[in-house]
Amino acid sequence: MHSTASMDLPQVDLSHHLSSEARLRKPNPMKAIWKLTRRRPNMVSLANGDPHFSLYPIRRVEFEMASVDEADPVASWRKAGPSAPSTKFVSSSYEPCALPLQTALQYSHGAGLPDAQRAVTELTNFYHSPSDHVCTLTLGNSDGITKCFRLLGEPGDHFLADEFAFSSVTNVPFAQGIKWVGIKMDAGGMIPAELEKTLENWDPARGRRPHVLYIVPCGQNPTGSTLSLERRKQIYEIAQRFDIMIIEDDPYYYLQYDSPSAATTSPETPFMPSLLSLDVDGRVLRIDSFSKIMAPGMRLGWITSNAFFHEHLVSYTDSSTMHPHGFGQMLITEMLHGPQGWRIDGFDRWVRSLRAEYHRRRAFFLDAFASTVAPTGLARASPPEAGMFVWIRVEIEKHPRFRADLRRISGNPTAPRTNVKELMEELFERCLDSGLVIMPASIFALSADPKHDDMQDPIEDRLNYLRATFAGTEEAMEQGLNILAQTLGEFFVDESKVIA
Repeated sequence: MHSTASMDLPQVDLSHHLSSEARLRKPNPMKAIWKLTRRRPNMVSLANGDPHFSLYPIRRVEFEMASVDEADPVASWRKAGPSAPSTKFVSSSYEPCALPLQTALQYSHGAGLPDAQRAVTELTNFYHSPSDHVCTLTLGNSDGITKCFRLLGEPGDHFLADEFAFSSVTNVPFAQGIKWVGIKMDAGGMIPAELEKTLENWDPARGRRPHVLYIVPCGQNPTGSTLSLERRKQIYEIAQRFDIMIIEDDPYYYLQYDSPSAATTSPETPFMPSLLSLDVDGRVLRIDSFSKIMAPGMRLGWITSNAFFHEHLVSYTDSSTMHPHGFGQMLITEMLHGPQGWRIDGFDRWVRSLRAEYHRRRAFFLDAFASTVAPTGLARASPPEAGMFVWIRVEIEKHPRFRADLRRISGNPTAPRTNVKELMEELFERCLDSGLVIMPASIFALSADPKHDDMQDPIEDRLNYLRATFAGTEEAMEQGLNILAQTLGEFFVDESKVIA
């Protein structure tokens, strides 16, 4: 929806989810006046403190981007190099364009420049068709996540997330005094029954029951899992029943693939419906980014929320980071709305072509894995349905120093049963010594609370995984998997070090 949508509370009153910080924050009075300047056209201003655009040492910015008129624009762009077909569009102070430079580089509103906000709103409507939602521009994915955590979290709260989650995100709310509760996963991602069990059995002595769920539904980082439509519906129904706010972080949404047995991902394959598209209460705050489909250094994304939370996000932005940079807003506005831009249909052609390219890279990785690592019998890979990562299970039970009796020996009923953690730490060090950087599961694992959580199958006993990417070059994939195969072979015959 455009930013002029009604700011009334949604039909379901969710205002009680606001943090004390968000309730105490006052709108920036300077920004409130800025909004009043749009009351009528041709307002005369003696209020602003920004330099006049005639003093900007910039009058024109030209963007040269891939042409989306090709049958397979990503392949054409990648293979042809400097001679690849391209299209150019301009933001200028004197030429026709969607977002004039003199507007783009002025101070703006926390939601973003209206033209840029409108561009991402139309993009969101095209893919998700949310009801009564508003877009707020951010300085990339991490900025959006941080703001949502601050909007909803109180010291002493517990947030819910996948038991393996991206540590750069899960580290964020610790400074707020917020703890995590990991929900068990399988190959299909978060298990709805485990989420329900956690909420139903919540002990009030632990604090108030969690009211925020953070989730990555497509190509989850690190496991590569993707929630089925049925699981998405189940999780949303649980959220309604237990009054949970959902932070849907979906940077890999556009990188959804057909089966590994297919030659490619068809342009006709539909995208999985998002949690936002299922939202009828206004309880989903969706975070999108251009990082994985254009360039990570753009640092530009957006949050889609109901109008009530949008206003609080804007107040936070106006008193903290301020609006996103003008150059990024110029780029997306010209790309999606400009006279020479891609427009939404061109953007759609690009992302559908992009996922076909990543399908090819995934196939290359899995073929290389099958010819190098798999024959060792010491690890197996789970083909992801989306994203950039392959979750590799190390068959640690085959190691000569594997132990499964540590809990019995220690007498501690909440201690790990195995020495998986120590063995995997050693394997990680050996990979580094061999020249391979690969991510161990331990850095993604959310620790359980022995006083309250089910310790029958502790996460410390399930750390025998590695995360690898297929986003790099074919040479890097080949070299890396050869090193991994050799390192595994050497590690699994080593009985020299005893781990007690």
